[in-house]
Amino acid sequence: MKPQNRTVRIALAAILVAAPASIAAASVSHAAATPTVVSAAAVGLDDAHKKDIAMQLVSSAENSSLDWKAQYKYIEDIGDGRGYTAGIIGFCSGTGDMLDLVQHYTDLKPGNVLAKYLPALKKVNGTESHTGLGTAFEKDWATAAKDTVFQTAQNDERDRVYFTPAVNQAKADGLRALGQFAYYDAIVMHGPGTDAVSFGGIRKAALKKAKSPAQGGDEATYLNAFLDARKAAMKTEEAHSDTSRVDTEQRVFLNAKNFDLNPPLKWKVYGDSYAINS
Repeated sequence: MKPQNRTVRIALAAILVAAPASIAAASVSHAAATPTVVSAAAVGLDDAHKKDIAMQLVSSAENSSLDWKAQYKYIEDIGDGRGYTAGIIGFCSGTGDMLDLVQHYTDLKPGNVLAKYLPALKKVNGTESHTGLGTAFEKDWATAAKDTVFQTAQNDERDRVYFTPAVNQAKADGLRALGQFAYYDAIVMHGPGTDAVSFGGIRKAALKKAKSPAQGGDEATYLNAFLDARKAAMKTEEAHSDTSRVDTEQRVFLNAKNFDLNPPLKWKVYGDSYAINS
């Protein structure tokens, strides 16, 4: 596992995508006037098989592995100022999403092995501190990861905060599976905020350069604008300065005009080669 490949994200306080419904509504109004390129037969990223492909693609960058289901137990401090980074999507103790996850797990299963850490997680939120957590928390996280209820909780929070908002916004913008994945990967790394280096800001910058398909624009042109904006945001932070997850992954699929993200897929991230054949 390569620690430098793990997600570092903008703090999630007050940025749980307050705008997707309103933004989507505005985009849909454009769509009503201008037909989108998405056909009724197109399979979105929320299709079970396509979603699994998306998780493998993200895991190749986040964990140097396609085995995303092995990451429920992952936990470490990668020294990025966000405290612990853990689980299938990089929930962080310093940014609020780990706290939300453990609270959701406790709602589903009161008295679970992590419930006792809720007071400590509330105190360290917004900091890199391990106070009240430490080795005991790491061991209990690994124990919880064997619990299917905790796995479900991780899946739920991934979908609520990242996957569903990204896919819904991409569909409203008239994007097929590749564009939906580009949005998802961006929101995972940068957070679902509205500032210049969060997902909302990246999308806004792209829309200044090109119309989305829902606005009557060309899908490839818009996605290139979005990926350009994404790279610009990545380069503002040293931890993201390697942009290969855009250059040698998403841009490869885009150049091949694989808008439906259909296998076989071959790509590289951080110099490592991967393939999904079916």
